[in-house]
Formats: sequence, structure tokens, C-alpha cells
Amino acid sequence: MNRLAKNPAPLSNEAADVEMGKVTVAADSGNAAHAQSQTKSGETPPPVRLNTANLKSTYCNVCNATSTREEVVLNFGTNHNWDRPQRDLEIELHHRIVLSPFAAKRLRDLMTKLIDEHERRYGELH
Repeated sequence: MNRLAKNPAPLSNEAADVEMGKVTVAADSGNAAHAQSQTKSGETPPPVRLNTANLKSTYCNVCNATSTREEVVLNFGTNHNWDRPQRDLEIELHHRIVLSPFAAKRLRDLMTKLIDEHERRYGELH
């Protein structure tokens, strides 16, 4: 599990690039070119402090997504009947996350890197 600083700092429009065991900031949507030039020129990006005081964890085994031109909506929930065939399947939704398409694309890239690393370590997922 990651050790995260307790000092608050705003994280608006920032994407975290997760590697197994650490979190680093990739770029924010407004300053992506600047962040890339900092990385290429060898400058260290400023540290990001994540406030975990109100962080809550929830197990979810179901996710679905919809989108419009302006937003991507992710719904997360739990299917408690996954091992029992039922005529009417009921999914308990716990969280709805609404993202801009730009943030959704950064999330896609983040998840791709995370799953690729997981498969390199533990084998291909099917």
C-alpha cells in the first residue's frame, strides 16, 4: 500500500501515474506541454501531497460506463449474486464518478499501465 502524505493540496485536473508501490504525477490537463518539457529537461516536478483524511475504500465487482460529448460516467457497485443464477439480477451501485473526456483518457492510460505491470508480475489476465 502506498504511503501518502496527510498534508492537503489541491489536485484539480492532475492525473496520477501509478506504478506498483508508488504514485507520481503525470501531467495536468492545463499544463501538459509544460509538464512534459519539465520532465524532458530533467527538472523535477513539484511534489504532490495527497490528503487521505477522508479516504474511504469500497469493494466493487461491477463497473459500467456511459458517455456524452461533455462527460464520461462510471458506475461502480457490487453483484452479490454472481455465483447463483437468478432470473432478476440486482446490482447494488455504490459510486458514480463523472469525468471530463480528458480525465477519462488519462484514467484509461493509467489503467493500461497498471494492468500491463500486473500481468508482467503475475501473468496474463483472462
